[in-house]
Amino acid sequence: MGPIRTAYLTAARSAVRLLGDPAVARLWNSPSALAEFGVAGLAGHLASQVFQVEAVLAEPVPPGEPIDLLDHYARGVWVGAGVDAEVNVGIRRVGEKIAEEGPDALTARTAEAVQRLAEALAAEPAQRVVHLARGPWSLTLDDFLTTRLMEIAVHSDDLAVSVDVPTPDLPAEAIDPVVSLLARLAVRRRGQPAVLRALARAERAPADVTAF
Repeated sequence: MGPIRTAYLTAARSAVRLLGDPAVARLWNSPSALAEFGVAGLAGHLASQVFQVEAVLAEPVPPGEPIDLLDHYARGVWVGAGVDAEVNVGIRRVGEKIAEEGPDALTARTAEAVQRLAEALAAEPAQRVVHLARGPWSLTLDDFLTTRLMEIAVHSDDLAVSVDVPTPDLPAEAIDPVVSLLARLAVRRRGQPAVLRALARAERAPADVTAF
């Protein structure tokens, strides 16, 4: 299995452990660290980063070449959208729907999905392409997994902060692709000098170099 697929599974298993933390169940009905998102909905959104992979693997792929990973973000209407934008309202609604079963059932269902994906991803060819109907466009499977890996890392931090537990540390092979993707997106949004200064020159660092 390729390194991105292994990294994704590592992060997905880490997400399952976080979902199963007693603090998540205890604060299930509390607000989260994200505006308009409750802890339950945020947990559902985190779990959806596993369920989405199973969903796209089950969908047919129409003819045509997959697009580049950065082009995926350039085209995405959700990038930079406000908290009340329709796309973000929809994301919260889906997260809440996924979480309706409660913390224990959600954790168990996510763990079962990760187990299935461990077998499924190992069996998929190196150049496998998946189709994102909400795009609509296609990505290579490994590029799509990179997007889900980033989502797991970022939303694991959101959920951990929301329930006041330490943010899970991912091994280098899992966090490095996330940092690389976010840095590339930040460079595209803020420009090379801003990102270089933020990382290397505190005296000239801009106030904001976020990727989104």
